[in-house]
Amino acid sequence: MKELTIILNEVSPVMFYGVKNANLQMLRSLYPKVRIVGRDNVLKLYGEESELQTVSKVISSMEKHLYQFNKISLEDILNITNGEKTNEESVSGVVCYNINGKAIKAKSENQQTLIDSFYAKDMIFAVGPAGTGKTYLSIALAVKALKDKLIKRIILSRPAVEAGEKLGFLPGDMKDKIDPYLQPLYDALEDMIPQAKLSDMMEKNVIQIAPLAFMRGRTLSDAVVILDEAQNTTSAQMRMFLTRMGWNTKMIITGDPAQIDLPRGVRSGLIEATTLLDSIPEISIVRMSGKDIQRHHLVNKIVKAYKQNEETNEEKKLN
Repeated sequence: MKELTIILNEVSPVMFYGVKNANLQMLRSLYPKVRIVGRDNVLKLYGEESELQTVSKVISSMEKHLYQFNKISLEDILNITNGEKTNEESVSGVVCYNINGKAIKAKSENQQTLIDSFYAKDMIFAVGPAGTGKTYLSIALAVKALKDKLIKRIILSRPAVEAGEKLGFLPGDMKDKIDPYLQPLYDALEDMIPQAKLSDMMEKNVIQIAPLAFMRGRTLSDAVVILDEAQNTTSAQMRMFLTRMGWNTKMIITGDPAQIDLPRGVRSGLIEATTLLDSIPEISIVRMSGKDIQRHHLVNKIVKAYKQNEETNEEKKLN
């Protein structure tokens, strides 16, 4: 009898073993000639060489499936064992899956345009009102690229611009003051990557989240780089960010021109960039509207109300 040790590097052992070790029990029932012992992220297999290699390949496929889809069922294990596609692998149009195994996919025509643009172009601007899924979908695309090993890291950034509150009056050190501005990025990542794995990735700088000011002087290669809330960049900041682009890198710039928090008289770098770069064929500018809003139905009505009010005020100024 031989022994084989397998270490689960990519996934949570708890999710791999299943509720009350149901997945492990399924493996044991499918391969009764192999003794399978699991402790933490280490699996030990005991049996004949040929049987060990077969079970090892199944376990590897199970780990890949769980890493890709954030879930694995007993039916999935049976399909993997039989060399068949799982239900998730048969579904088309899915970007990736959240930590609960829910599919993340386009829910509107413009969201699909954003996805298509990501695979066709290296630089994409996604412009539109709140709730259209610009940031969330962009991060989902970045996570998928990382899981597919098309890139080596994800870099997420935001300008730390005050929106009503003063940065200096917030408690704590500089990191504590800046983190609230970056929280929406953390929220999206935590919805797509299990907490333990996300912490490990951030510790190893596979995923980096930093204010825009920290981008200066860097060349960003082998990455998906996302600049969120880009309407709050100045012209100089936007130019600095766009010129950080290195080899095998995709950049997604998202923002809402209707929510500019810059001081009066300061031109938004997002508005300037989308005007200057609109004619470059290698750059895609995806313009979203109220029809793409995927939050509570009231959000769409709120956006429309504010937009109508702005248009009314503009008319009054002209008259």
